[in-house]
Amino acid sequence: MIVGGGPVGHRVAERLRHHGHDGPVTLLDAEPGPAYHRVLLPAVLDGSLTPADLRLPDLPDVTLRHGVSAAGIDRRLRQVRTTEHDRIPYDTLVLATGARPHLPPVPGLRHASGWLIDGVTGLRSRTDCARVRGDEIVVLGGGPLGVETAAALRRAGRRVTLVHPGPYPLDARLDAEAGEVLTRHLDGLGVGLELGRVAAEVQPGKVVLADESPLAWDTLLCCTGVRPRTRLAEAAGLAVRTGVLVDAAGRTSDPAIRAVGDCTEPGGSLHTGWEQAEAVARSLTGKGAPRGLAAGRRPVFRLRVPGLTLGVLGDGRGDAGDEIVTYRDPARGRYARLSLDAAGRLRAAVLTGLPQALATLTQLYTTDTPLPESRLALLLGRPAPRTGPLPELPPEAVVCRCNNVTKGALAQAWEGGAQTAEALAKATRATTGCGSCVEEVREMCAEFAGSTS
Repeated sequence: MIVGGGPVGHRVAERLRHHGHDGPVTLLDAEPGPAYHRVLLPAVLDGSLTPADLRLPDLPDVTLRHGVSAAGIDRRLRQVRTTEHDRIPYDTLVLATGARPHLPPVPGLRHASGWLIDGVTGLRSRTDCARVRGDEIVVLGGGPLGVETAAALRRAGRRVTLVHPGPYPLDARLDAEAGEVLTRHLDGLGVGLELGRVAAEVQPGKVVLADESPLAWDTLLCCTGVRPRTRLAEAAGLAVRTGVLVDAAGRTSDPAIRAVGDCTEPGGSLHTGWEQAEAVARSLTGKGAPRGLAAGRRPVFRLRVPGLTLGVLGDGRGDAGDEIVTYRDPARGRYARLSLDAAGRLRAAVLTGLPQALATLTQLYTTDTPLPESRLALLLGRPAPRTGPLPELPPEAVVCRCNNVTKGALAQAWEGGAQTAEALAKATRATTGCGSCVEEVREMCAEFAGSTS
C-alpha cells in the first residue's frame, strides 16, 4: 500500500510494476482527481501548460482511491485506517505524504481563527493556481518555487514583486556570481526585487516591509519553504526528526514501512524523490542497485525559468581541498564553478548559461566519472580529446525530471520510430516541462543512432 498520490508515490507504484511486482498495489490519494506534477504548477500560471498537461501517466494494475486519506496506522495488525472509516491491510506500507507549505509568522497573515486572510495563498495544488487573481502580485520567498512563480507570473503580464531576505534569490544554493546572473535575468523580465528585505506586517491588499515601506497586492503568494508531513508517521510511533527517518532503501524504524520523498529526512529535491522511489521498488522486488549509477545521494537541481539555463549539482560548493575550476562570461550570462576531487571527479557545480556543459556534467556527476583533461572545452561545448567515452547511463537514469522520463523510456520510443528529439518529446513528453533537458535528449539521440548504425 502507498499513502500519497503525488509524483513520488506515483513513481513507486510505477517502478514496482516495472521491476516485476505482481501482487496487489493500492494507492491512497487525498486529492480527488488524477495525479499530477506539482513542480510544474508555475507553468500553469503563465499559460505555457494547462492543468491537463500536468497529469501523470495512468498506472496499470494499481487500485487507486482518489479523495481518500490515511487517518491512522495500526502497525500490530498491519492495517491502514482511512478517512472513509475502513481498514485496509498491508504487507508493506510506503509513506509518500509529501510536505506542506511553511507560512512565515508575519502579523496579519491569518485571521484570529487561524485561517489565511483573503488573497493569501501558497502554491502546492492546482486549486492554489486558481486562487492567484488580479494584476498586482507579491511573492514572499526567493527559493526555487518563489523564483519560478515570479518569473511565470511576469511572463503572463502580471506586475510582480519578489521579496527575499537574502542578498540574491536562491542564495542557499548559489554563490554570489551565479546569484548575480539570476538577479539580472529576473530584473530583465521586469520582476521587482526587494532583496535583503522581510515582511513585517500583512494588511488586506498591502504588505509592510521591515523598513515600513508598503507593497500593494491583489494576491500574496507565500513561497517560503515546506515542512515534511509527518503527522501520520508520528502518530504510528515511527522515528521522526524533521522528517521520517529512512535508510538508503527507504526503510523506517518499522521494517514493514518505507517512506519516500519530501516527508523523509533527508528529503530534498524531486530528483532525490525519484531516486528513493527507485531504491524502494528495487528493494521490495529483490533487485540490486541500478547499474552505472554512483552510490549515495546525487542531488541535481535545475531552475525552471525559460530563457535561463541554471543548474546546481550536489550542494554547489564542494569540500575544502577540492580543485576549483571557474569560467566567467558575464556579458553573456555564462558562469561555471566546478569542484573536483583529486581524481578529477565532480563533487559539486554551479552553472548558468551553459546548457550543453550542464547536460554533460550531469551525466559525469551521476555516474561519478572523471572529467576530461580539457575542462574549458567541456564547458564551451567544443570537441576535445577524452581519456575515454562518456559513460553510458543505465535505463533507470531519469533524463527529464519534470515528466519523469527515463533513458529506458526514450530508448523504447526510439525503437518505436521516434528518432528525433522532437519525435521523442511528442512520444514521451521529455523536454516539454521546463526544457532544461533538451541537450541531454539530443545526446541520447546521438547515442541511440550510434548504437543502431
